[in-house]
Amino acid sequence: MKWKMARVLLRSRRIRYSLWFLLLFAVVGGVVLFHKPLSEFIQQRGTGMELESTPQQSTEDRERLRSDNNHDHRAADGILSSPIPPVQFPNFEDRRQTFWLESWKKLSDIKEIRRQLMKEMCAKYKSSISKTVTHRHVAYLYVEDKYKVLYCQVPKAGCSNWKRILILLAGKAKIAEKINHDTVHDGHTLRTLDSFNQEEIMHRLKTYTKVLFVREPFERVVSAFRDKFNNPNPYYHSLFGKPIISKYRKNASLEALKTGDRVTFKEFIKYLLDVNRPVGMDMHWDQVNQLCHPCHIDYDFIGKFENMEEESNFALRLAGAPPNIMLPSFKDRNPVDKKTSLNITQQYFSQISLAERQRLYDFYYMDYLMFNYTKPFNDLY
Repeated sequence: MKWKMARVLLRSRRIRYSLWFLLLFAVVGGVVLFHKPLSEFIQQRGTGMELESTPQQSTEDRERLRSDNNHDHRAADGILSSPIPPVQFPNFEDRRQTFWLESWKKLSDIKEIRRQLMKEMCAKYKSSISKTVTHRHVAYLYVEDKYKVLYCQVPKAGCSNWKRILILLAGKAKIAEKINHDTVHDGHTLRTLDSFNQEEIMHRLKTYTKVLFVREPFERVVSAFRDKFNNPNPYYHSLFGKPIISKYRKNASLEALKTGDRVTFKEFIKYLLDVNRPVGMDMHWDQVNQLCHPCHIDYDFIGKFENMEEESNFALRLAGAPPNIMLPSFKDRNPVDKKTSLNITQQYFSQISLAERQRLYDFYYMDYLMFNYTKPFNDLY
């Protein structure tokens, strides 16, 4: 009987030891999980988190651009490598708060790095220009007076949703999704800064939060072409399509000359690169530095379309906007079309020659430099 009781006791202890071993294994696994660097969690959320670095001074800025991007990723890893403390097991709210504190620090660093880069580029390439701000320099800056925000409109870089944000901030609407595209762009809902007198302009430039969002130049060009020429658009087909077809298409049909429909990407690029264009430039494909004049206007935050949601919401918090106002995520222009991506951009650029790609890169060269985008093709110089 005593021997049987001893065996039962021994067996129960083994069970307890097994349970304790499993519990210890789970705890150690949890420590390892929570010790994982925050940068890995962010990478799992998707692309667009890269961090710009101030370029090193060199004689050739073009060659520097390729190395800058690699340096950006190393800088990002350095800033984001602090792990969540493994000793404690914070609840979900604490982990989320820690994540946002890390994210805020990262974006604050990005903000200053981009502003410093802009100052360096302006000092290097635009030092001889007059620093006087005129009405022309602020023609695309939209004004929201309640929360004191100035936003420079860059078409094909999220401008429709950012103008919806300004409408919400001004209290002219309550739900972003109910603000249609025509209301956003009709010119009556929001004022531009050039509608004020010079004293009012300078006061707002000195005291308001100034925001600019940019996009990789070649992707922005393809996005603009798809929007205006691949889809029904009587205004652009008539104003731009007809003269483009007339000048650059051999043996154009009477129907094409009449409607301006079906402009090819190659014809569009020929128009864009022509110093004697048959019709003028349009803001949808003009250089950002010519639209928003960052060497005249000291932007508080220069965001990137590639990380639009996170950086937009950071800029809103920077301006003191209410926490319930966030960047809308819907697409109301040609919603069935796929978003212009790197892959789609490469497909369009395969339709033009290397010489044309190089000339277009030269055309947008200052945007590539100022906003620290790498060369889109390796065969460019």
